[in-house]
Amino acid sequence: MSALLEVRALSRYFKVATGVLHAVDDVSFRIEAGKTLGIVGESGCGKSTLGRTMLRLQEPTAGRIFFDGMDITAFSREEMRQMRRYMQIIFQDPYASLDPRLTIAQSIEEPLKVFFPKMSERERRERIESLMELVGLSRRDLNAYPHEFDGGRRQRVVIARALAAEPRFVVCDEPVSALDVSVQAQILNLMMDLQERLHLTYVFISHDLSVVGHISDHVGVMYLGQLVEYADKETLFRAPAHPYTQALLSAIPSVDLDARRERVLLRGEIGSPIDPKPGCRFAPRCGYACPACSAGDVALEQIGSEHYVACTRCGAPS
Repeated sequence: MSALLEVRALSRYFKVATGVLHAVDDVSFRIEAGKTLGIVGESGCGKSTLGRTMLRLQEPTAGRIFFDGMDITAFSREEMRQMRRYMQIIFQDPYASLDPRLTIAQSIEEPLKVFFPKMSERERRERIESLMELVGLSRRDLNAYPHEFDGGRRQRVVIARALAAEPRFVVCDEPVSALDVSVQAQILNLMMDLQERLHLTYVFISHDLSVVGHISDHVGVMYLGQLVEYADKETLFRAPAHPYTQALLSAIPSVDLDARRERVLLRGEIGSPIDPKPGCRFAPRCGYACPACSAGDVALEQIGSEHYVACTRCGAPS
């Protein structure tokens, strides 16, 4: 299958008082239509910035973004406005995502007015009711306000609003991390069901590998703005190659004593993404670091059919 979305050497830098912050640095990957790419990493690694940059909610410093074969990097503001019908985002905090002054119906109606200006009021009403039913909400909640809902139902409203534009690609920026564990499973199952029914393509951003493992087809692991490992889900969970990925996987709780991994404890200080020095950015915390790790930047190299890792592999177990 051809890629619906592809990013090539995408970077996003910010000027700060002490230098240049490399929030996203030379990231490349592709996503096939109907699939989910999970992006994981610690807080501050650049996951959310990557998601916003690929939608051009934040302009890239360098690199190119291709959507359905079109290079959207150079699209004008008006061209991107039209393109946003096909590229939507679901944010982490559903309450902050909704205007508290608007009813649920008004929130879902906004994208319909923007992208379907010829739609009649009756057609919009029918579409809103259909979307609410699609995400598991009752029609009697049409005139309710966000503060009347719990977190799970608010996120269902946000999902309905994102789907109102009939997108093909959705960036899911930690959409369940602000929810109770019991509600997380409901929203994840809803998103997987919607993906199958509507043939949606997701980028699913999370710090929780167990959540990513539930929904993703492929997984990319980020550290200080860079992609350090990329593989299909089964390969990454079965045979992680990068020491950072191994540490993340070892931290996943498990009630099955036989399935638990040996805990990998990271030591040392996290480096700074501001004017980073050449070399592996994980080296100060890596138990396998050697002089080659600091000699120059370490690029992603293919070690399997769909498995890429940025590591000099100085004694690290495969």
